[in-house]
Amino acid sequence: MSLREVRAGVLRRPGLVASDLRTALSDAYDEWLANLVDLPPNVALVAVGGLGRRELTPYSDLDLVLLHDGRVNGLAELADSIWYPIWDSGIKLDHSVRTPDQAEAVAKDDLKALLGLLDVRHIAGEAGLTGRVRSSVLDLWRAGAAERVDEMRELSEARWAIAGEAAFLLEPNLKESRGGLRDAQQLHALAVAQLVDYPTRVREAYPLLLDVRGELQRVTERAEDVFRKQEHDIVARALGVDDTPQDEARDVLLRRVNESARAIAHALDVAFRRVDAGRAARPRRRLFGGPAGPVRVGLAKDVVSQDGEVVLARDADPWADPGLLVRVARAAAEHNLPIAPFTLERLATEAAPIPVPWPASILEDFVATLGTGRPAIHVLEALDEAGLLVRLIPEWDTVRCRAQHNPVHRFTVDRHLLETAAEAVAADGGMSRPDLLLVGALLHDIGKGYPGTDHSISGAEHARPILERMGFTEPDISTVIALVRHHLLLPETATRRDPDDPATIGIVTAAVGEDVELLSMLHTLAKADAAATGPGAWSDWKAGLIANLVRRSREVMRGAPPPPPIPALDTERRELAEQGELAVRISGNEVLVAAPDSVGVLYRTAGVLALHSLDVREASIRTHAGMAVNRFVVEPRFGRMPDPALVRADLARAMTGSLGIADKLRAKEKTYGRHGTDGARRAPTLEWFENEATDATILEYRGEDEIGLLFRITAALERCDVDVRSARVASMAGSVVDVFYLSDRDGVPLGKDVRPGIEQALVAI
Repeated sequence: MSLREVRAGVLRRPGLVASDLRTALSDAYDEWLANLVDLPPNVALVAVGGLGRRELTPYSDLDLVLLHDGRVNGLAELADSIWYPIWDSGIKLDHSVRTPDQAEAVAKDDLKALLGLLDVRHIAGEAGLTGRVRSSVLDLWRAGAAERVDEMRELSEARWAIAGEAAFLLEPNLKESRGGLRDAQQLHALAVAQLVDYPTRVREAYPLLLDVRGELQRVTERAEDVFRKQEHDIVARALGVDDTPQDEARDVLLRRVNESARAIAHALDVAFRRVDAGRAARPRRRLFGGPAGPVRVGLAKDVVSQDGEVVLARDADPWADPGLLVRVARAAAEHNLPIAPFTLERLATEAAPIPVPWPASILEDFVATLGTGRPAIHVLEALDEAGLLVRLIPEWDTVRCRAQHNPVHRFTVDRHLLETAAEAVAADGGMSRPDLLLVGALLHDIGKGYPGTDHSISGAEHARPILERMGFTEPDISTVIALVRHHLLLPETATRRDPDDPATIGIVTAAVGEDVELLSMLHTLAKADAAATGPGAWSDWKAGLIANLVRRSREVMRGAPPPPPIPALDTERRELAEQGELAVRISGNEVLVAAPDSVGVLYRTAGVLALHSLDVREASIRTHAGMAVNRFVVEPRFGRMPDPALVRADLARAMTGSLGIADKLRAKEKTYGRHGTDGARRAPTLEWFENEATDATILEYRGEDEIGLLFRITAALERCDVDVRSARVASMAGSVVDVFYLSDRDGVPLGKDVRPGIEQALVAI
């Protein structure tokens, strides 16, 4: 029976999952290998890697070593009699033939080989050879581990740079990402060297990652380590993960994976720090004999630093001092030092409950911690890992390690909130109440931990008890709640509404009232939120739109008259129209198109721009002197703007119907578009808005992005006998939110009776 058949037999056994599956596979492989050949004296077959640890997953590679004493004849033939049956089974094999001395020599030169040999396990043959290798490699590692930690860290950082951080990824690499299985195995190696303890939290986290990896490989039928979204559901069901009231099983499992990875990553950071501190410590001696004690420097009341960590003073009494927890956090953040693990343990077991509402000193320390910016992130995450942050903010548990399914987001919700607060410190524009901005940034997405379609609304609801518990006054609570409720106001209004429509400024002023300071806070929060989200969430174009909206809104709030309902046509567009001929002008990222006003000008122009690889971000449609003069703000898909003469030539053919736009766009989408696994596309969602535009009805189209989408939408609207006054187009991570200002041919906002037909036409495209 081949090894492949042995594996298949194990996988067919009912009820084998998690550790039971790993044990059954390891036992079956051991038996098959032990019976494969009769080994002569002074030869041993040993396993390292997954089989050495008895952690086989269904499609694990095998890592085997044939040990010998150097006096065995026919070793090559013997080795082939083992390796070839494995290869014939289609199982990937890493193999070597060595004497114990050769194994030790390789371990001295190659850290990866050394770490692998720490897991050496006897399979068959001369057990004494296995024991000799195990003993010599262990002695070698314990003697030099502290000096090889820098090399271990470099290898890890190179791996993390490729595989990312599993605690924040929607599709983590369970093995190679930061916080993955490799890192837990490194922790075990450091513990074997007696440099650190192997933390209890890692003992719990590591098997969970192994369980998920095992079922992932069973599902994909290959040696897969990346936990991709399409496998989340089936792996969750296989592992018996149940839905919760707020989450589907796949989200519950992904959260557990992220939590496990965070625990492993945190533990490895602490381990590296401890080893570094141990190496840096040199025997300190007093002036007159005897070793000196550790140097302790006071940081705050009952808080000191020692050996590069924040610890409690000798006389500190956490139970008698409710503010000690936050004071420790502030001291650690302000001095950019980690909190010692034992200090976190003491605070977790001994700290007194914080009075409600918080005393002013505790609130001051908490806000000061946030005010340190980036150092606060790691301090608060350390509190979170120790179970202390939820004592301050119980609602934090709802967002802890919660995945964000929009791929634009780099982080889980909790880390995103910490990042946003840090970015708000960097972006602070000198406002009078930065404390309210920081707390608003920390809580702006807290609603994502609760059911509801609009996290801004649920976030504002759940922010109130948090703020009351913290001891804020009612006016301050109202300001922070407004920040949470309206944190998307400026980016959404700026990118989805017509800046020239006075109703757009009315949307902003209605939300913030006459509070210019709140408007400034929302502007800073929008920038911080985008910076904490990822590079795809911000651009110079978006920044300019928001800044312009804020400026104009501030002017109106300070008494300036609102802009006219229809601003005057600028000189360039008026002169272009009065020339009375087809024209295309390109300046920077702006395209001006003049054409005889007729049905179909807009959608044909949109199609031609798409053919020239221009993604439209904004469109303004005006008529003058019998000409349509349309302005488009575009982004070139491949970095270069086209020749205006070529665009004009294609547009002339499009106006006569000889260009074949639809066919060309289909071909372009086939070549350059996104291709899903099954070709299926989600149906778009459509939403209508009244009273948010002057003399128009607003339609928002949300769907999957594709080349030529604007062409198809505007063509469908034309067929519905609808005029498009302006359009705003936003695309991100394969999705679009396209906003259209619509009226009938007489310039009247659309009635509700015509909307079903328009919706049907748009869904049909």
